[in-house]
Amino acid sequence: MTPMKIDFVSDIACPWCAVGLGALEQALERLKGDVQADLHFQPFELNPHMGPGGQDLGEHLTQKYGSTPEQQAQIRQTIAARGAEVGFAFHPGGRGRVYNTFNAHRLLHWAEGQGAGAQHQLKKAFLEAYQGRAECMEDPEVLLACVAAAGMDVAAAQAVLHSDAHTAEVRERQQFYTQAGIRSVPAVIINGKHLISGGQPVEVFEQALRRIALGQVD
Repeated sequence: MTPMKIDFVSDIACPWCAVGLGALEQALERLKGDVQADLHFQPFELNPHMGPGGQDLGEHLTQKYGSTPEQQAQIRQTIAARGAEVGFAFHPGGRGRVYNTFNAHRLLHWAEGQGAGAQHQLKKAFLEAYQGRAECMEDPEVLLACVAAAGMDVAAAQAVLHSDAHTAEVRERQQFYTQAGIRSVPAVIINGKHLISGGQPVEVFEQALRRIALGQVD
């Protein structure tokens, strides 16, 4: 079995990150017995300057990308279909509002030290809350409900939110990946050197991971 370190650089505000994670999970399941994955979730903020209360999703997408409501509806349909392929159910109307996700990233950094699989479970809980149920991800109660759903210590997570714990570490990791050239997410980095960009289909992840495991990629 080939050990493989996988850094999944992403933001819970990114619907394609939910698609990419689902596809990666399915690819790893197909490669079970051949690949032993050490999965880490790394921070990336799509909207680091988003203020309290967030912004209406449609307004935000028009302002940021120039897209029309019709184009946004079509993209939602495409993403929903891709999500269904990997078992992720998106909220029919999208996220509703765009929120600052920095506190979620702080909790994900904290979760990395809470035992095997804890960070992965929290990431999935955040994605389901935001992308699946359109919940307010700047609300501490929503974040703590996700911590509880992931089976972790809610009181410890609350202490993180009530402090500036892990702020410097998250900023440092964000800067590291930005300086490494990451401009969009998801960005999946294998063994620190092989990059798979975007919410790719399961087959793309499976083929890439298999080639790396077999030493067919320098």
